[in-house]
Amino acid sequence: MQADDTKRIRALFISDLHLQPAQPAITAAFHAFMEQQAPAADALYLLGDLFEYWAGDDDLAEPFHREITAAIRRVSDAGVAVYWIAGNRDFLAGDGFAAASGATILPETWVADIAGLRVVLLHGDAQCTDDVKYMEFRAQVRQPAWQQQFLAMPLAQRKAIIAGLRDNSRKAHGEKSYEIMDVTPQAIADIFDQTGATVMIHGHTHRPALHDVDGKRRYVLPDWEPAATPPRGGWIAIGADGAVTRHQLDGAFIG
Repeated sequence: MQADDTKRIRALFISDLHLQPAQPAITAAFHAFMEQQAPAADALYLLGDLFEYWAGDDDLAEPFHREITAAIRRVSDAGVAVYWIAGNRDFLAGDGFAAASGATILPETWVADIAGLRVVLLHGDAQCTDDVKYMEFRAQVRQPAWQQQFLAMPLAQRKAIIAGLRDNSRKAHGEKSYEIMDVTPQAIADIFDQTGATVMIHGHTHRPALHDVDGKRRYVLPDWEPAATPPRGGWIAIGADGAVTRHQLDGAFIG
């Protein structure tokens, strides 16, 4: 073992950046993270909604998407294992995105053994089971037949449909309680029981926190908005000693 191996970061986790050209501050924060933090890790896990939306891999020709994908590729080419779990905004990222970015696409629930910890990773939207309307919509769009039909449409048509869905989603959020849009305790307990994990990391809810679940730990990643007051955003790290730590974009260490 090298003298500094105990200080090595085994894995980093981010989610919910919702990257888009209209939010340059978030894009700048993402690039800073990819240049300064990501190269120091053995692995980087992107846990969904990295993009505000993904209409299909043929949209890789769009300059902004090329920019973000190239940033991921540079980290991968530097020797960091990059893993991708789809979110509710970018679940259409497929083999083309994986090939361009160097990321490995994982199933929506994934168990990893990291520094002696059994960690279950997910985006988190599938566990918002009280939001019945969203769960029905999710079940529809995650069907291969629906995706095949959707991706067969012209790209411009797909983007127009997605824009309409985003508008409807914003309106629906204003009518729903925070409790309905959060994960349910039973869904979380089921994941722990099914996987045997002792640590869970997910995003989606935009409610960063550490929860104790019957002696197990559930970490919720933040969304990113560095221009907000106060600024939001950050990442989770697992060190070689198995310590799980939370970090904010402004450099604050949460622990």
